[in-house]
Amino acid sequence: MKNDQIPVEKNELIDVTFEDLTHDGAGVAKINGYPLFVKGGLPGEKGQVKVVQAKKNYGFGRLMGLTKESPDRVAPPCPIFHRCGGCQLQHLSYEGQLAQKQKQVEETLARIGGITDVPVHPVIGMDEPWRYRNKSQVPIGEQKGHVVAGFFAERSHEIVDMESCIIQHEENDHVVRLVKELARKYGVRGYDDKTHKGTLRHVVVRQGKHTKEMMVVLVTKGKELANKKNIIQELRERIPNVKSIVQNINPKRTNVIFGEKTEVLWGEEVIYDYIGDIKFAISARSFYQVNPDQTKVLYEKALEYAQLTGKETVIDAYCGIGTISLFLAKEAKHVYGVEVVPEAVSDAQRNARLNHVENATFVIGEAEGVMPWWQAQGIRADVIVVDPPRKGCDENLLKTMVLMKPERIVYVSCNPASLARDLKYLTENGFEVKEVQPVDMFPQTGHIENVVALELKN
Repeated sequence: MKNDQIPVEKNELIDVTFEDLTHDGAGVAKINGYPLFVKGGLPGEKGQVKVVQAKKNYGFGRLMGLTKESPDRVAPPCPIFHRCGGCQLQHLSYEGQLAQKQKQVEETLARIGGITDVPVHPVIGMDEPWRYRNKSQVPIGEQKGHVVAGFFAERSHEIVDMESCIIQHEENDHVVRLVKELARKYGVRGYDDKTHKGTLRHVVVRQGKHTKEMMVVLVTKGKELANKKNIIQELRERIPNVKSIVQNINPKRTNVIFGEKTEVLWGEEVIYDYIGDIKFAISARSFYQVNPDQTKVLYEKALEYAQLTGKETVIDAYCGIGTISLFLAKEAKHVYGVEVVPEAVSDAQRNARLNHVENATFVIGEAEGVMPWWQAQGIRADVIVVDPPRKGCDENLLKTMVLMKPERIVYVSCNPASLARDLKYLTENGFEVKEVQPVDMFPQTGHIENVVALELKN
């Protein structure tokens, strides 16, 4: 029986028109203002939906069939697209994806941030929006006593076994298939997260886009790995570009991929790659963007918005391994980078030495604590750059930036919702948003990156 406030009930079949897409690629239909989220529906389409869940303020449905298709609908090229949770938008043409992402950014900034009169430029997309990921993180498990490797089905912990992922480099696919084959051959058990039994949890493959160097990381529950020597030997023989084979041990009952302990089984501790003309050392656990071509586009836009003349002091408040900092250091007087992860700071220091950059200083700590200390030492930031995690900037960091009054802030964001919230705070406290440039770092998925230019109001 229908609730008075909820216009649908579970298992009901209803005809709908899709009006919008969510950030994770689900179609949005509205029944008397009540949103129903349906995987596979595209804006402008009409069809029949079966209600599978009816919550108080929204529901979920299953698409049973379409009576009107979007002109932007395409056949997904991946055979497991409908089961795998890795991509969300393969059924939408690439031009359609870029248009939807721009619309999403504009609407989110307006709805959450009250920002309506600022240019949001067309999304900078890729010429070839496939095979772009230089890093694969693939869960390993068992099904019917057989080792499998693939991504989790959407909203589940069931691994969809795969032979190929068409947004990842072919060489990474080859390595994942090889690890799966060797696990079966040498009796290595896949991990079961329900029982916390088994050995091999994940295989992580990293590749230098420009150097072609490869790293293979075997994430195991414990230190033991059956037939370790044979596995290392075969990986060396069958992956021509491998430079590093690493074991990471994660004994915890968790969905976090990496544990605290990492051991090099063979080769180097790092591989190298370039973004533009800057060289980076990449270790097993260091953060490095998965799409180097678009990363270069993103960072060049951040550099443009920083408007550096060589006289500026810049603070990079979430510096990571120094990727943006080293780009900025080429044009700035001095760059100060702060990062809470100690390994990332040592990577940043190493990357500065690697590129003979002497006008960059990196320290460990929380930006909101370190930045006032820098200011007390007489360091005045002309420009502050932030590239926070998905949750956005810490509130204390926003307050610190407002107190420091830099002439410009460059905000790099991977989440339009937290970006809009933070921009609202900054615009209410003395800053003006000048322009927004979305960059498509993750084609075929619902994610969109943005670079925002802000200036201090006179």
